[in-house]
Amino acid sequence: MSASAAPSRTLSTTCCIGGGGPAGMMLGLLLGRAGIDVVVLEKHADFLRDFRGDTIHPSTLQVMDELGLLDELLELPHSKVSKLGVQVSGTPINFADFTFLPPRYAFIALMPQWDFLDFLAEKARAYPNFKLIMQASVVDLIEEAGRIVGVRATTPDGPLEVRAKLTVGCDGRTSTVREKAGLAVEDIGAPIDVFWMRISRLPGDPPSGGRLDAGSFFAVLDRGEYYQLAYVIPKGAAERIREQGLPAFRQIVAKALPFLADRVDELKTWDDVKLLTVRVDRLRTWYRPGLLCIGDAAHAMSPVGGVGINLAIQDAVAAANILWKPLKDGTLSTFDLARVQHRRTFPTRVTQRLQVLAQNRVAQPVLRSTGPLRVNWLIRLIDRTPMLQTIPARIVGVGVRPEHVHSPAA
Repeated sequence: MSASAAPSRTLSTTCCIGGGGPAGMMLGLLLGRAGIDVVVLEKHADFLRDFRGDTIHPSTLQVMDELGLLDELLELPHSKVSKLGVQVSGTPINFADFTFLPPRYAFIALMPQWDFLDFLAEKARAYPNFKLIMQASVVDLIEEAGRIVGVRATTPDGPLEVRAKLTVGCDGRTSTVREKAGLAVEDIGAPIDVFWMRISRLPGDPPSGGRLDAGSFFAVLDRGEYYQLAYVIPKGAAERIREQGLPAFRQIVAKALPFLADRVDELKTWDDVKLLTVRVDRLRTWYRPGLLCIGDAAHAMSPVGGVGINLAIQDAVAAANILWKPLKDGTLSTFDLARVQHRRTFPTRVTQRLQVLAQNRVAQPVLRSTGPLRVNWLIRLIDRTPMLQTIPARIVGVGVRPEHVHSPAA
C-alpha cells in the first residue's frame, strides 16, 4: 500500500449481503429477525431508480402477511390488478384471474420498487443486529485457503472490508460477486429487448393489459397517475429505432395505443425511454465455500410475467429457512448452501422455460408478423372459460414451489 493510500476499514459479521435489491433486503430482514448479525451493502445512495420490477405478486404478498407486515405495506400508494388481459388486433382476451386466490392475496400490487425496498429496510433496521450501508459497492471477494471470507467494497469514506462467515451475492444480473467468484453462467438466450417509458394517465383511460398487433407488442401498466409502458422489440433493434428519431418513435406509440396519441409528446428526449437489455441465464452452481448467489445474481429472468422480483423474494425466504440455524450455531457448511440451490433450481428452471416459451411462441411471432394476428384455439378457450384462467394466474401469481417463512423471530 502506498503511503497516500487510505487504510481499509474492516467490519466483521456473520452474513454479508452484496446488493440491496429485493433478494438482498428480504434476506437481510429475515436473518436480522432471526437474530443473525447481517450487513447489507448497497452501491447506490438510495433505492430511487425507475423501471425496476414494480409488481408484487400474490406469493410475495403472502410472505409479507406471514411476517405480519402486509397491512402496513398496503398502506403505501399502489394499484391492484385482479385480472390480466390483452388485446390482440383489437380483440380483448382475458387469460388470468387472481380472484380465486385467498382474498388477501387475490391481486398483483403495482408499487414502485423503491417504496417496497425502503419499507423492507425500515423494518429490518428495527433489529439491532442488522446493518445497511448505502453507497458501498462490492468490487472484490476476500478468499483464504479456498474459502470466501468476505468482500472488499468502495465507499465515500474510503475502502471497506467486510469479513463474514457467509457472503451472499444479491447484486443483480450483472453481478460482481458471481463474476469475481468465477461461477459458470449458462446463457439460455432472449430474442427480445424492452423499451420502458411513462406517459400520464387520465380518468376513463383503459386498465392495465397487453396490446398485440402486427409487428407491435406493448404492455401497459396502470400506475395511478401515469402508465408504465413496455415496448417489446427484437433483440438488438434499439439502435435502429433510435436512428429513426424520437418523432417516429412517438408515432409508433400513438399508433399502437391511440388513447395516448395526445400525450406522446411527454416523451421529450431519449432519456425518457429506457432500454432493458433482456437476458435469461442461470448459474450452473450457485455457491462456493463461504459464498452463495440468489435472485438475479443466480438466474437472470425475462420481464415476461414480471416474476423476477417475486422469484428473488422466494429465493431469499428459502435461503433464510435453510441457513438461519447453521449460521446461528456456527455449523454452516457448503452442503447447506447446496441445499438452497437444490430447493430453488426446479422453480427457476420451470419459470425460465415458460418465459422462453412465451418469448419464442408469442413475442417473436408477433414482432415478425405483417398482417392481422389470429388468436389460436387455446387462447380463445381460456378467454371463454373463467375456470381455465386460474391456471395462468397461479403460474404467474403464485409460481412453482412457493416458499413460506419458517425462520424464527428471535
